[in-house]
Amino acid sequence: MNRISIYLFILFFFITNQSIAEENIMILKLKDGDVKIELFEDVAPNHVKRIKELANDGKYDNVVFHRVIDGFMAQTGDVKFGNSESNDFDLRRAGMGGSDLPDLKQEFSSLPHERGTLSMARSSDPNSANSQFFICFKPAPFLDRQYTVFGKVIKGMDLVDKIKKGDESNNGSVTDPDKIISFKSL
Repeated sequence: MNRISIYLFILFFFITNQSIAEENIMILKLKDGDVKIELFEDVAPNHVKRIKELANDGKYDNVVFHRVIDGFMAQTGDVKFGNSESNDFDLRRAGMGGSDLPDLKQEFSSLPHERGTLSMARSSDPNSANSQFFICFKPAPFLDRQYTVFGKVIKGMDLVDKIKKGDESNNGSVTDPDKIISFKSL
């Protein structure tokens, strides 16, 4: 009887941990395939909650990568002006908008901006992150503790590397940009 209880406890623990872990896995569908992302709910709970809410409501679907700097990062997430299927789409204004939700207070941490890191874009105000985020192509330690890291690519970084790059002389602005096909929880 004791042994059965131990096995049941282990099984329950495994199933519970697995469902908690899967709750923080997202799939970012790009033109070349699916990118698997782990969200860091324990590090940036409010930012993760926002990303999940917008993603699962389909707000990121068809949003362009409006600023992509080779060797640095790919920025997206302007759900107001960056959705290529919306009446409000304006590539010249992409990067200036956000969601209708209030801006978030910073949740800076000691997590570094490494290759594959997802971090929130913001204005000069540390508490102005809303919906836009970027994915680092290479380490960017100068961003550490100044931008909220909320996740990391765990599979498919080679697909992120294929995102169309922007004009370096124009701050990475992209003409005819790639877009998010969909972004959803696992």
